[in-house]
Amino acid sequence: MKATRIGVPQTRPKVRHLMRYSLFHLDRREATTLQAQIKEMLVSAMLSGQLAADTPIPSTRAMARRLDVSRNTVMAAYQALAADGYLEARERSGFYVSPGMRDGMAAANAGPSQPGATAQGKRVDWRIRLATAPSDHRVIDRPANWHDYPYPFIYGQADAAQFPITAWRDCVRQAMSRKWMDAWTDDRYAADDPTLVEQIRQKVLTRRGILASPDEIIVTLGAQNALYLLGQLLVRPDMKVAIEDPGYPDIRNILGLFSKNLLPVSLDGEGIRVDRLNGADLVFVTPSHQSPTSVTMSMARRHELLHWAQANDTLIIEDDYEYETNYRGESAPALKSLDRDGRVLHVGSLSKSLMPGLRMGFLVAPAELVAELRALRKLMLRHPPGNNQRVVAIFLAQGHHDALIKRLHRSYLPRWQAMKAALDRHFPGWARTPVFGGTSFWVEGPEGFDARELATRALEVGVVIEPGDVCFAEPELHRNYFRLGFSTIPLERIEPGIERLAEVAVQLLREKPVDAPVQ
Repeated sequence: MKATRIGVPQTRPKVRHLMRYSLFHLDRREATTLQAQIKEMLVSAMLSGQLAADTPIPSTRAMARRLDVSRNTVMAAYQALAADGYLEARERSGFYVSPGMRDGMAAANAGPSQPGATAQGKRVDWRIRLATAPSDHRVIDRPANWHDYPYPFIYGQADAAQFPITAWRDCVRQAMSRKWMDAWTDDRYAADDPTLVEQIRQKVLTRRGILASPDEIIVTLGAQNALYLLGQLLVRPDMKVAIEDPGYPDIRNILGLFSKNLLPVSLDGEGIRVDRLNGADLVFVTPSHQSPTSVTMSMARRHELLHWAQANDTLIIEDDYEYETNYRGESAPALKSLDRDGRVLHVGSLSKSLMPGLRMGFLVAPAELVAELRALRKLMLRHPPGNNQRVVAIFLAQGHHDALIKRLHRSYLPRWQAMKAALDRHFPGWARTPVFGGTSFWVEGPEGFDARELATRALEVGVVIEPGDVCFAEPELHRNYFRLGFSTIPLERIEPGIERLAEVAVQLLREKPVDAPVQ
């Protein structure tokens, strides 16, 4: 048997054989084409050093057989990569990684010979160059592959099964017609699609009791983008900015970029405590369903907050969070609809009712402020993609959004009821039931209970939950809170999922007893 020396390349068939069963595969669940996936996996293999310069790649026949695709699909991918300079076709020999890739890949794969060193000298220390480090912010922690778990009690995701994909596809087809090409081919600079703005006025804002002119509305890449624009434009380093505590973690992270004087304000059963605003210059609230507790701000508290803002010459940012998920009774009017002085800046989103990945939101404010917001947005991204704007406009105009809201209500209400029943049965006294609905339950364990440990152990039995300490200004004092969303879990899995979670909680309580019944 002939020995193989280290460093001596194997023959072409052996290289192909090795790569055929180790590097290449396709995911037919992906939305991208098979040809695009083949190109992507080859480029990734080259840039990672798994395919070095001059290395032969599998023949089109072998690759087609390995991936179970047509040979023409593989050939088209290879030829496209050759045209881009990644591959080189050699007569009677096949395709090889281009020799021209050698230097680029060597630079990409060669690490510094010693810590802090590069070929040019001392390595850049990015930590001392950054004006801020957003990656250090405390954020909601959940596994990236939460889809793979049987009991994903994840918040903030839409139920894809309820989405009218056929209607959406038809709206996309209409938007892509030559009649409306200018809607998605033109650079609108700082402007928005007027058709979408009109639909937001007619179909969304009127349901919230808000009357606004077109120059008082700006389209954003979701509510998050709107909040960042407001923070950058309005917040100065010396401003006292009041935020809800517990509250939305990313509003703390966003506003904290611009002011070091954040004021966490506690809540009660009616919403934010106005008597504890203590001279704030700006207040952020989520009146429809408070994030994360789902408390709906009472009408009396809304009027109290508006009166306080007028008396103190203060602005209010209203995040109209989860307005569309009211199952019991009529929705309360938006805070903006009660505003007579232009003090309320209303942020809305279509993410929860359409799809989070669409990133489509809006902001309603006085025209003077919207003009400045447009000028600021133009510097950042000019405007949201025109094709998305027009598709959403058609979707709204043809009534698909209203129909979707009704469908979501029919789907979410039984889950809401099942969650309440399961929590009452297995976690008696722990959960606060949202009065008007929402898509999650806020759960408070007994003092001393560690919800982060619960979340870690629950993953082992297929249950995904979100620890709630990240929502507080002082997380270490509130490790006993967690949130359970139900928008992405099938109705029939709610009870068994909560039962499994309770079993994990019981085990934790045995290890560290506290005063709390769990069944």
